[in-house]
Amino acid sequence: MVNKTILIIAFLFTVFQILNAQEWLTDFDTAMKKAAVENKPVILVFQGSDWCTPCIKLSKNIWSSEEFIKYSQENYIMLMADFPQKKVNKLSKEQQEKNNMLFEKYNVFGAVPFVVIFDNNGKVLGTTGYKDFSPTEYINHLNLFIPKISAAEKAFHRTVKLMGSRFDITVISDDSEKAENYLDLAIGEISRIEKLISSWDETSETSKINENAGIKPVKVKEELFELIKRSIAISKLTDGAFDISYASMDNIWKFDGSMKELPSEEVVRSSVKQVGYINIILDENKQTVFLELKGMKIGFGGIGKGYAADKAKKLLISKGVKAGIINASGDMNTWGKQPDGEEWKVAITNPLNKDKAFALLPVIKGAVVTSGDYEKFVTFNNKKYSHIIDPRTGYPATGILSTTVFASSAELADALATAVFVMGIETGIDRIDQIPDVECIIVDEKGNIHNSKNIRINGK
Repeated sequence: MVNKTILIIAFLFTVFQILNAQEWLTDFDTAMKKAAVENKPVILVFQGSDWCTPCIKLSKNIWSSEEFIKYSQENYIMLMADFPQKKVNKLSKEQQEKNNMLFEKYNVFGAVPFVVIFDNNGKVLGTTGYKDFSPTEYINHLNLFIPKISAAEKAFHRTVKLMGSRFDITVISDDSEKAENYLDLAIGEISRIEKLISSWDETSETSKINENAGIKPVKVKEELFELIKRSIAISKLTDGAFDISYASMDNIWKFDGSMKELPSEEVVRSSVKQVGYINIILDENKQTVFLELKGMKIGFGGIGKGYAADKAKKLLISKGVKAGIINASGDMNTWGKQPDGEEWKVAITNPLNKDKAFALLPVIKGAVVTSGDYEKFVTFNNKKYSHIIDPRTGYPATGILSTTVFASSAELADALATAVFVMGIETGIDRIDQIPDVECIIVDEKGNIHNSKNIRINGK
Protein backbone atom coordinates (compact mmCIF):
# COMPACT_ATOMS: atom_id res chain seq x y z
CA MET A 1 0.00 0.00 0.00
CA VAL A 2 2.88 2.35 0.83
CA ASN A 3 4.56 1.75 -2.54
CA LYS A 4 1.23 2.24 -4.32
CA THR A 5 0.65 5.55 -2.52
CA ILE A 6 4.14 6.74 -3.38
CA LEU A 7 3.57 5.93 -7.06
CA ILE A 8 0.28 7.85 -7.06
CA ILE A 9 1.92 10.84 -5.38
CA ALA A 10 4.69 10.74 -7.98
CA PHE A 11 2.10 10.63 -10.77
CA LEU A 12 0.10 13.54 -9.37
CA PHE A 13 3.20 15.57 -8.68
CA THR A 14 4.29 15.08 -12.28
CA VAL A 15 0.87 16.01 -13.66
CA PHE A 16 0.32 19.11 -11.57
CA GLN A 17 3.91 20.31 -11.41
CA ILE A 18 4.82 19.92 -15.06
CA LEU A 19 3.58 23.44 -15.71
CA ASN A 20 5.63 24.63 -12.75
CA ALA A 21 9.01 23.44 -14.11
CA GLN A 22 11.39 26.27 -15.01
CA GLU A 23 10.87 27.22 -18.64
CA TRP A 24 14.15 28.28 -20.25
CA LEU A 25 13.98 29.86 -23.67
CA THR A 26 17.11 29.73 -25.82
CA ASP A 27 16.22 32.15 -28.62
CA PHE A 28 16.46 35.90 -27.97
CA ASP A 29 13.79 36.94 -30.52
CA THR A 30 11.34 34.34 -29.19
CA ALA A 31 11.91 35.56 -25.64
CA MET A 32 11.30 39.19 -26.63
CA LYS A 33 8.09 38.36 -28.48
CA LYS A 34 6.83 36.44 -25.46
CA ALA A 35 7.83 39.32 -23.18
CA ALA A 36 5.88 41.78 -25.31
CA VAL A 37 2.75 39.61 -25.26
CA GLU A 38 2.90 38.86 -21.53
CA ASN A 39 4.27 42.30 -20.55
CA LYS A 40 7.15 40.84 -18.55
CA PRO A 41 10.88 41.56 -18.26
CA VAL A 42 13.43 39.11 -19.67
CA ILE A 43 16.16 37.61 -17.47
CA LEU A 44 19.08 36.55 -19.71
CA VAL A 45 21.51 34.17 -17.98
CA PHE A 46 25.00 33.47 -19.33
CA GLN A 47 26.48 30.37 -17.76
CA GLY A 48 28.73 27.34 -18.13
CA SER A 49 26.42 24.66 -16.82
CA ASP A 50 28.94 21.83 -16.53
CA TRP A 51 32.20 23.54 -15.53
CA CYS A 52 31.57 26.90 -13.85
CA THR A 53 31.27 26.33 -10.09
CA PRO A 54 29.43 29.61 -9.31
CA CYS A 55 27.06 28.85 -12.24
CA ILE A 56 26.29 25.43 -10.83
CA LYS A 57 25.68 26.91 -7.37
CA LEU A 58 23.43 29.62 -8.82
CA SER A 59 21.47 27.00 -10.77
CA LYS A 60 21.07 24.72 -7.75
CA ASN A 61 20.30 27.39 -5.15
CA ILE A 62 18.27 29.85 -7.23
CA TRP A 63 17.16 28.76 -10.70
CA SER A 64 16.08 25.27 -9.54
CA SER A 65 14.46 26.37 -6.27
CA GLU A 66 10.71 25.95 -5.96
CA GLU A 67 10.29 29.56 -4.81
CA PHE A 68 12.18 31.07 -7.74
CA ILE A 69 10.51 28.80 -10.32
CA LYS A 70 7.09 29.76 -9.03
CA TYR A 71 7.88 33.47 -8.97
CA SER A 72 9.67 33.55 -12.32
CA GLN A 73 6.80 31.79 -14.11
CA GLU A 74 4.46 34.58 -13.11
CA ASN A 75 6.84 37.54 -13.43
CA TYR A 76 9.77 36.86 -15.80
CA ILE A 77 10.69 35.41 -19.16
CA MET A 78 13.78 33.25 -18.55
CA LEU A 79 16.40 33.11 -21.35
CA MET A 80 19.51 30.92 -21.21
CA ALA A 81 22.81 31.31 -23.09
CA ASP A 82 24.83 28.28 -22.03
CA PHE A 83 28.47 27.49 -22.84
CA PRO A 84 29.03 23.84 -21.79
CA GLN A 85 32.44 22.22 -22.27
CA LYS A 86 31.73 18.52 -21.94
CA LYS A 87 31.06 16.74 -25.20
CA VAL A 88 27.87 15.14 -23.95
CA ASN A 89 26.38 18.58 -23.27
CA LYS A 90 27.47 20.24 -26.50
CA LEU A 91 24.87 22.43 -28.15
CA SER A 92 23.97 22.48 -31.84
CA LYS A 93 26.16 24.68 -34.06
CA GLU A 94 23.20 27.01 -34.62
CA GLN A 95 22.60 27.40 -30.88
CA GLN A 96 26.31 28.01 -30.23
CA GLU A 97 26.31 30.81 -32.80
CA LYS A 98 23.23 32.41 -31.22
CA ASN A 99 24.79 32.26 -27.77
CA ASN A 100 28.08 33.70 -29.02
CA MET A 101 26.24 36.65 -30.62
CA LEU A 102 24.44 37.37 -27.35
CA PHE A 103 27.72 37.06 -25.44
CA GLU A 104 29.49 39.57 -27.69
CA LYS A 105 26.61 42.04 -27.56
CA TYR A 106 25.53 41.92 -23.91
CA ASN A 107 28.22 40.28 -21.80
CA VAL A 108 30.48 43.30 -21.53
CA PHE A 109 32.58 41.72 -18.78
CA GLY A 110 33.05 38.39 -20.57
CA ALA A 111 32.16 36.51 -17.38
CA VAL A 112 29.91 33.69 -16.24
CA PRO A 113 27.59 33.56 -14.51
CA PHE A 114 26.32 36.88 -15.80
CA VAL A 115 22.72 38.10 -15.78
CA VAL A 116 21.21 40.79 -17.98
CA ILE A 117 17.72 42.17 -17.23
CA PHE A 118 15.67 43.58 -20.15
CA ASP A 119 12.29 45.28 -20.21
CA ASN A 120 9.61 43.91 -22.55
CA ASN A 121 10.82 46.22 -25.32
CA GLY A 122 14.40 44.91 -25.27
CA LYS A 123 15.93 47.77 -23.28
CA VAL A 124 18.69 46.72 -20.85
CA LEU A 125 17.57 47.56 -17.32
CA GLY A 126 20.66 46.28 -15.53
CA THR A 127 23.26 43.53 -15.11
CA THR A 128 24.42 41.41 -12.20
CA GLY A 129 26.60 38.40 -11.47
CA TYR A 130 26.77 35.63 -8.91
CA LYS A 131 25.22 36.50 -5.57
CA ASP A 132 25.21 34.16 -2.59
CA PHE A 133 21.58 34.93 -1.87
CA SER A 134 18.53 32.93 -0.86
CA PRO A 135 15.82 32.70 -3.59
CA THR A 136 13.85 35.49 -1.89
CA GLU A 137 16.92 37.71 -1.69
CA TYR A 138 17.79 37.06 -5.32
CA ILE A 139 14.25 37.86 -6.47
CA ASN A 140 14.38 41.13 -4.53
CA HIS A 141 17.81 41.84 -6.02
CA LEU A 142 16.58 41.33 -9.61
CA ASN A 143 13.49 43.43 -8.96
CA LEU A 144 15.68 46.41 -8.03
CA PHE A 145 16.34 46.77 -11.76
CA ILE A 146 12.69 46.44 -12.80
CA PRO A 147 10.34 49.45 -12.66
CA LYS A 148 7.38 48.95 -10.37
CA ILE A 149 3.87 48.52 -11.74
CA SER A 150 2.57 51.73 -13.23
CA ALA A 151 0.31 53.73 -10.98
CA ALA A 152 -2.11 53.84 -13.91
CA GLU A 153 -2.75 50.13 -13.56
CA LYS A 154 -5.71 49.14 -11.46
CA ALA A 155 -8.01 46.24 -10.72
CA PHE A 156 -11.08 45.60 -12.89
CA HIS A 157 -13.71 43.32 -11.45
CA ARG A 158 -16.80 41.41 -12.47
CA THR A 159 -19.11 39.03 -10.59
CA VAL A 160 -21.19 36.40 -12.40
CA LYS A 161 -23.02 33.20 -11.61
CA LEU A 162 -21.55 30.21 -13.42
CA MET A 163 -21.51 26.47 -12.72
CA GLY A 164 -24.19 27.11 -10.10
CA SER A 165 -21.77 29.26 -8.10
CA ARG A 166 -20.61 32.83 -7.73
CA PHE A 167 -17.46 33.71 -9.66
CA ASP A 168 -15.55 36.90 -8.80
CA ILE A 169 -13.02 37.68 -11.54
CA THR A 170 -10.39 40.41 -11.21
CA VAL A 171 -7.74 41.46 -13.73
CA ILE A 172 -5.03 44.12 -13.47
CA SER A 173 -4.75 46.45 -16.46
CA ASP A 174 -4.04 50.05 -17.44
CA ASP A 175 -6.74 50.01 -20.11
CA SER A 176 -10.42 49.67 -19.18
CA GLU A 177 -11.49 48.45 -22.64
CA LYS A 178 -8.85 45.73 -22.66
CA ALA A 179 -9.77 44.77 -19.11
CA GLU A 180 -13.42 44.30 -20.04
CA ASN A 181 -12.37 42.12 -22.98
CA TYR A 182 -10.20 40.03 -20.65
CA LEU A 183 -13.13 39.57 -18.27
CA ASP A 184 -15.31 38.46 -21.20
CA LEU A 185 -12.65 35.91 -22.19
CA ALA A 186 -12.50 34.48 -18.67
CA ILE A 187 -16.28 34.19 -18.45
CA GLY A 188 -16.40 32.54 -21.87
CA GLU A 189 -13.78 29.99 -20.85
CA ILE A 190 -15.57 29.12 -17.61
CA SER A 191 -18.84 28.75 -19.53
CA ARG A 192 -17.10 26.40 -21.96
CA ILE A 193 -15.85 24.24 -19.07
CA GLU A 194 -19.33 24.23 -17.56
CA LYS A 195 -20.83 22.91 -20.78
CA LEU A 196 -18.14 20.22 -20.98
CA ILE A 197 -18.51 18.84 -17.44
CA SER A 198 -22.10 19.66 -16.49
CA SER A 199 -24.26 16.69 -15.56
CA TRP A 200 -27.35 18.93 -15.75
CA ASP A 201 -26.88 19.69 -19.44
CA GLU A 202 -28.38 16.73 -21.30
CA THR A 203 -26.16 17.44 -24.31
CA SER A 204 -22.85 17.39 -22.38
CA GLU A 205 -20.40 14.51 -22.67
CA THR A 206 -20.67 13.99 -18.91
CA SER A 207 -24.42 13.43 -19.24
CA LYS A 208 -23.82 10.98 -22.09
CA ILE A 209 -21.39 9.02 -19.90
CA ASN A 210 -24.01 8.83 -17.13
CA GLU A 211 -26.83 7.89 -19.52
CA ASN A 212 -24.78 4.95 -20.78
CA ALA A 213 -23.74 3.62 -17.37
CA GLY A 214 -23.81 -0.17 -17.46
CA ILE A 215 -24.58 -0.06 -21.19
CA LYS A 216 -21.59 1.01 -23.26
CA PRO A 217 -18.42 3.15 -23.27
CA VAL A 218 -18.69 6.75 -24.49
CA LYS A 219 -16.00 8.46 -26.56
CA VAL A 220 -15.16 11.90 -25.15
CA LYS A 221 -12.89 14.84 -25.85
CA GLU A 222 -9.29 14.53 -24.67
CA GLU A 223 -9.79 17.37 -22.17
CA LEU A 224 -12.61 15.58 -20.34
CA PHE A 225 -10.81 12.23 -20.55
CA GLU A 226 -7.70 13.69 -18.89
CA LEU A 227 -9.76 15.42 -16.18
CA ILE A 228 -11.42 12.10 -15.32
CA LYS A 229 -8.05 10.37 -15.38
CA ARG A 230 -6.59 12.88 -12.91
CA SER A 231 -9.71 12.58 -10.73
CA ILE A 232 -9.23 8.82 -10.49
CA ALA A 233 -5.58 9.33 -9.55
CA ILE A 234 -6.64 11.61 -6.68
CA SER A 235 -9.19 8.99 -5.60
CA LYS A 236 -6.40 6.41 -5.37
CA LEU A 237 -4.18 8.84 -3.49
CA THR A 238 -6.93 9.57 -0.94
CA ASP A 239 -8.17 5.99 -0.58
CA GLY A 240 -11.51 6.96 -2.10
CA ALA A 241 -12.16 9.98 0.15
CA PHE A 242 -12.45 11.94 -3.10
CA ASP A 243 -14.52 10.19 -5.77
CA ILE A 244 -16.31 11.75 -8.75
CA SER A 245 -18.76 8.83 -8.78
CA TYR A 246 -20.28 10.29 -5.57
CA ALA A 247 -22.86 11.80 -7.94
CA SER A 248 -24.80 8.55 -7.65
CA MET A 249 -25.94 9.86 -4.24
CA ASP A 250 -27.14 13.25 -5.52
CA ASN A 251 -30.79 12.39 -4.98
CA ILE A 252 -30.25 11.11 -1.45
CA TRP A 253 -28.91 14.21 0.29
CA LYS A 254 -30.34 17.65 -0.55
CA PHE A 255 -29.13 20.92 0.95
CA ASP A 256 -31.47 23.34 -0.82
CA GLY A 257 -34.11 23.38 1.92
CA SER A 258 -36.26 20.62 0.36
CA MET A 259 -34.97 17.83 2.62
CA LYS A 260 -37.43 17.19 5.47
CA GLU A 261 -36.00 14.03 7.02
CA LEU A 262 -32.84 11.96 7.07
CA PRO A 263 -32.57 9.23 4.43
CA SER A 264 -32.95 5.73 5.80
CA GLU A 265 -29.90 3.52 6.29
CA GLU A 266 -31.26 1.19 3.63
CA VAL A 267 -31.47 4.02 1.07
CA VAL A 268 -27.94 5.23 1.89
CA ARG A 269 -26.50 1.71 1.68
CA SER A 270 -28.20 1.18 -1.64
CA SER A 271 -26.81 4.42 -3.08
CA VAL A 272 -23.26 3.63 -1.95
CA LYS A 273 -23.32 0.41 -3.98
CA GLN A 274 -23.22 2.53 -7.13
CA VAL A 275 -20.26 4.60 -5.92
CA GLY A 276 -16.69 3.59 -6.60
CA TYR A 277 -13.97 5.01 -8.84
CA ILE A 278 -12.71 1.49 -9.54
CA ASN A 279 -15.85 1.06 -11.67
CA ILE A 280 -14.86 3.95 -13.98
CA ILE A 281 -13.17 2.23 -16.90
CA LEU A 282 -10.94 4.31 -19.17
CA ASP A 283 -9.70 3.18 -22.57
CA GLU A 284 -6.63 5.25 -23.49
CA ASN A 285 -6.52 4.05 -27.10
CA LYS A 286 -10.19 4.66 -27.88
CA GLN A 287 -10.47 7.62 -25.48
CA THR A 288 -13.67 6.25 -24.00
CA VAL A 289 -15.20 6.29 -20.52
CA PHE A 290 -17.43 3.49 -19.24
CA LEU A 291 -19.31 3.32 -15.95
CA GLU A 292 -19.63 -0.39 -15.24
CA LEU A 293 -22.67 -0.22 -12.93
CA LYS A 294 -26.19 0.56 -14.06
CA GLY A 295 -27.38 3.78 -12.42
CA MET A 296 -23.84 4.93 -11.68
CA LYS A 297 -23.03 8.63 -12.23
CA ILE A 298 -20.03 10.92 -12.20
CA GLY A 299 -20.02 14.60 -11.25
CA PHE A 300 -17.37 17.26 -10.88
CA GLY A 301 -18.71 19.22 -7.91
CA GLY A 302 -15.53 18.57 -5.95
CA ILE A 303 -13.05 19.54 -8.66
CA GLY A 304 -14.86 21.37 -11.47
CA LYS A 305 -14.72 24.95 -10.16
CA GLY A 306 -11.02 24.61 -9.42
CA TYR A 307 -10.39 23.27 -12.92
CA ALA A 308 -12.36 26.13 -14.46
CA ALA A 309 -10.38 28.66 -12.41
CA ASP A 310 -7.12 27.09 -13.64
CA LYS A 311 -8.21 27.22 -17.28
CA ALA A 312 -9.44 30.83 -17.05
CA LYS A 313 -6.15 31.86 -15.43
CA LYS A 314 -4.10 30.09 -18.10
CA LEU A 315 -6.08 31.77 -20.89
CA LEU A 316 -5.71 35.25 -19.39
CA ILE A 317 -1.97 34.80 -18.90
CA SER A 318 -1.64 33.72 -22.54
CA LYS A 319 -3.35 36.99 -23.55
CA GLY A 320 -0.87 39.07 -21.59
CA VAL A 321 -2.76 39.72 -18.34
CA LYS A 322 0.08 40.10 -15.84
CA ALA A 323 -1.98 39.77 -12.66
CA GLY A 324 -5.41 38.77 -11.48
CA ILE A 325 -7.55 36.53 -9.35
CA ILE A 326 -10.31 34.03 -10.09
CA ASN A 327 -12.49 33.39 -7.06
CA ALA A 328 -14.96 30.58 -7.67
CA SER A 329 -16.99 30.69 -4.45
CA GLY A 330 -13.87 30.15 -2.37
CA ASP A 331 -11.82 28.28 -4.96
CA MET A 332 -9.20 30.96 -5.54
CA ASN A 333 -6.47 31.09 -8.16
CA THR A 334 -4.09 34.05 -8.39
CA TRP A 335 -1.11 35.22 -10.40
CA GLY A 336 1.08 38.30 -10.34
CA LYS A 337 0.54 40.95 -7.70
CA GLN A 338 -1.92 43.66 -6.75
CA PRO A 339 -1.49 47.15 -8.31
CA ASP A 340 0.39 48.32 -5.20
CA GLY A 341 2.89 45.50 -5.59
CA GLU A 342 1.53 43.53 -2.62
CA GLU A 343 0.84 39.80 -2.73
CA TRP A 344 -2.76 38.69 -3.08
CA LYS A 345 -4.14 37.68 0.30
CA VAL A 346 -6.89 35.31 1.37
CA ALA A 347 -8.97 35.51 4.52
CA ILE A 348 -9.48 32.09 6.12
CA THR A 349 -13.10 32.09 7.34
CA ASN A 350 -13.75 31.32 10.98
CA PRO A 351 -16.15 28.35 10.65
CA LEU A 352 -17.59 29.15 14.09
CA ASN A 353 -18.57 32.60 12.79
CA LYS A 354 -18.47 32.81 9.00
CA ASP A 355 -18.70 36.61 9.12
CA LYS A 356 -15.22 36.73 10.66
CA ALA A 357 -11.77 35.48 9.64
CA PHE A 358 -9.19 33.86 11.92
CA ALA A 359 -6.24 34.43 9.55
CA LEU A 360 -5.21 36.58 6.60
CA LEU A 361 -2.51 34.85 4.56
CA PRO A 362 -0.63 35.74 1.36
CA VAL A 363 -1.38 33.41 -1.56
CA ILE A 364 2.15 32.39 -2.51
CA LYS A 365 1.48 29.05 -4.22
CA GLY A 366 -1.15 30.49 -6.56
CA ALA A 367 -4.31 28.64 -5.50
CA VAL A 368 -6.20 28.22 -2.25
CA VAL A 369 -9.47 26.35 -1.66
CA THR A 370 -11.57 26.02 1.50
CA SER A 371 -14.16 23.32 2.15
CA GLY A 372 -16.41 23.99 5.15
CA ASP A 373 -19.60 22.81 6.79
CA TYR A 374 -20.90 26.35 7.36
CA GLU A 375 -22.27 27.09 3.86
CA LYS A 376 -24.48 24.08 3.04
CA PHE A 377 -25.94 21.84 5.70
CA VAL A 378 -29.14 20.47 7.19
CA THR A 379 -30.04 20.04 10.84
CA PHE A 380 -32.09 17.19 12.30
CA ASN A 381 -32.54 16.52 16.02
CA ASN A 382 -30.10 19.36 16.81
CA LYS A 383 -27.34 17.67 14.79
CA LYS A 384 -25.73 19.35 11.78
CA TYR A 385 -25.11 17.31 8.61
CA SER A 386 -22.76 18.99 6.15
CA HIS A 387 -22.89 18.77 2.35
CA ILE A 388 -19.48 17.08 2.25
CA ILE A 389 -20.32 13.40 1.92
CA ASP A 390 -17.93 10.53 2.54
CA PRO A 391 -18.36 8.57 -0.72
CA ARG A 392 -17.29 5.40 1.05
CA THR A 393 -20.11 5.46 3.62
CA GLY A 394 -22.76 7.68 2.06
CA TYR A 395 -22.95 9.88 5.17
CA PRO A 396 -21.70 13.45 5.79
CA ALA A 397 -18.14 13.66 7.08
CA THR A 398 -17.73 14.67 10.75
CA GLY A 399 -15.04 15.97 13.08
CA ILE A 400 -13.90 18.91 10.93
CA LEU A 401 -15.44 22.33 10.41
CA SER A 402 -13.23 23.54 7.58
CA THR A 403 -10.21 22.56 5.52
CA THR A 404 -8.09 25.02 3.52
CA VAL A 405 -5.58 23.72 1.00
CA PHE A 406 -2.82 25.73 -0.69
CA ALA A 407 -1.40 24.43 -3.99
CA SER A 408 -0.13 25.61 -7.36
CA SER A 409 -3.30 24.28 -9.03
CA ALA A 410 -6.86 25.18 -8.00
CA GLU A 411 -8.03 21.86 -9.44
CA LEU A 412 -5.74 19.91 -7.12
CA ALA A 413 -6.50 22.15 -4.13
CA ASP A 414 -10.25 21.78 -4.76
CA ALA A 415 -10.13 17.98 -4.78
CA LEU A 416 -7.77 17.71 -1.82
CA ALA A 417 -9.77 20.13 0.35
CA THR A 418 -12.77 17.82 0.00
CA ALA A 419 -10.67 14.69 0.53
CA VAL A 420 -8.94 15.97 3.67
CA PHE A 421 -12.31 16.99 5.14
CA VAL A 422 -13.45 13.39 4.64
CA MET A 423 -10.21 11.66 5.69
CA GLY A 424 -10.01 13.46 9.02
CA ILE A 425 -7.27 15.42 10.75
CA GLU A 426 -4.49 12.89 11.29
CA THR A 427 -4.83 10.99 8.01
CA GLY A 428 -5.50 14.15 6.02
CA ILE A 429 -2.44 16.03 7.27
CA ASP A 430 -0.24 12.96 6.88
CA ARG A 431 -1.31 12.63 3.25
CA ILE A 432 -0.83 16.35 2.53
CA ASP A 433 2.67 16.23 4.04
CA GLN A 434 3.59 13.59 1.44
CA ILE A 435 2.62 15.77 -1.53
CA PRO A 436 5.21 18.35 -2.67
CA ASP A 437 4.14 22.00 -2.86
CA VAL A 438 0.82 21.44 -1.07
CA GLU A 439 -0.15 22.66 2.42
CA CYS A 440 -3.33 22.72 4.50
CA ILE A 441 -5.02 24.25 7.54
CA ILE A 442 -7.79 22.37 9.38
CA VAL A 443 -10.25 23.67 11.95
CA ASP A 444 -11.77 20.84 13.99
CA GLU A 445 -15.27 20.71 15.49
CA LYS A 446 -14.00 22.25 18.73
CA GLY A 447 -12.44 25.21 16.93
CA ASN A 448 -8.83 23.99 17.29
CA ILE A 449 -6.44 24.70 14.42
CA HIS A 450 -4.23 22.03 12.87
CA ASN A 451 -1.84 22.53 9.97
CA SER A 452 0.60 20.69 7.72
CA LYS A 453 4.30 20.90 8.48
CA ASN A 454 5.25 23.92 6.34
CA ILE A 455 2.38 26.26 7.28
CA ARG A 456 3.17 29.04 9.75
CA ILE A 457 0.33 30.80 11.61
CA ASN A 458 1.01 33.47 14.23
CA GLY A 459 4.61 32.34 14.58
CA LYS A 460 3.64 28.72 15.13
